[in-house]
Amino acid sequence: MSNPVAILGVGMHPWGKWGRNFVEYGVKAARDALADAGVSWTDIDFVAGASTMRCGYPGYVSGATFAQALGWTGARIASCYAACASGSQALDTARAQILAGLADVALVVGADTTPKGFLAPQKGERPDDPDWLRFRLHGATNPVYFALHARRRLELYGTTDEDIAAVRVKNGQNGLHNPNARYRKAFTLEEVLESPIVSDPLRLYEICATSDGGAAIVVASTEYAKQLEKNPATIEAISTITPTFPSTQLELPDLATDSAASVPAPDMNFKPAIIEAAYQEAGIGPDDLSLAEVYDLSTSMELDWYEALGLCPEGDGHKLLRDGDTEIGGRIPVNASGGLSCFGEAVPAQALAQVCELVWQLRGEADKRQVRDARVGITANVGLFGHGSSVIVKR
Repeated sequence: MSNPVAILGVGMHPWGKWGRNFVEYGVKAARDALADAGVSWTDIDFVAGASTMRCGYPGYVSGATFAQALGWTGARIASCYAACASGSQALDTARAQILAGLADVALVVGADTTPKGFLAPQKGERPDDPDWLRFRLHGATNPVYFALHARRRLELYGTTDEDIAAVRVKNGQNGLHNPNARYRKAFTLEEVLESPIVSDPLRLYEICATSDGGAAIVVASTEYAKQLEKNPATIEAISTITPTFPSTQLELPDLATDSAASVPAPDMNFKPAIIEAAYQEAGIGPDDLSLAEVYDLSTSMELDWYEALGLCPEGDGHKLLRDGDTEIGGRIPVNASGGLSCFGEAVPAQALAQVCELVWQLRGEADKRQVRDARVGITANVGLFGHGSSVIVKR
């Protein structure tokens, strides 16, 4: 179990399609986080930037980019790339600096400006890039992968099209009350089921869009927080583990799984293992959770995370949904923010945005989407190329 690190402040630039430079979104989020923390930019010892990327290749040196935009102060920096888990990696890097005694207070920023439509590979021939290969050789866009996961659920567990659509209905109702969400609209089950098929069995309203947005977090040592006379939420764990060989379940961007003929399969697949590592570090279990923010690239994937979080046995995720357990007011609300269904992907920012939502919930500042008596929250995420991502926050 690690020592906790204080979250002094959080900030966000609303998600949307704004068509401006990603730096603008990150700076806005950073300034809001600094104001929320009650510290100035010149107080920051360390800046960790979640890198803005395009399908495996770096777009910008984000730590230095944000440091320059806010004004050079000589602060140390880091830039972290872990695809959708970049924000968690950057947060973990800042936490390590603080726990090592190399910094008292740090700023973590992630922001993105996305292209029109679904994410696609950059131009050029790159036969050594597995992400490029899956597009070129198989035409396996992200929605195709989401659909493969959804089809697996339907075939193995008895999940229905209505269950997958019901996740979107739930998240849409939550996002309706989130001022930072891009899509603030309630849907009926019929509206979701009548939206166009994108990749069978998934429909348009069941797949997250690509979005512009930004998020930032100010973290500090608990001693620094005491000097400011604050009683902040704290980071109790960050899991950034990789898969264990043999990997027997397909994950982006792989085109095949490993054989378990000569090496036994691990006790857990990748996603449950990410969560278990976070539980072990924090010294808690699923029964201790008040809420969860999970990575719903498609609505069916949210059901996968219910099981990975240990909220129910494998294959029973849709039963949890049907019983209303994951609604606000239910036993364990999931994606009270509205999730990626309502935000869309702003890749470097989304893992940080999940933590921002937990902080607002634990402070009791989530307005009409507030989870009652929230004390412990967890995020669940995963990045391309085997980047685990889970953060546990407590107050």
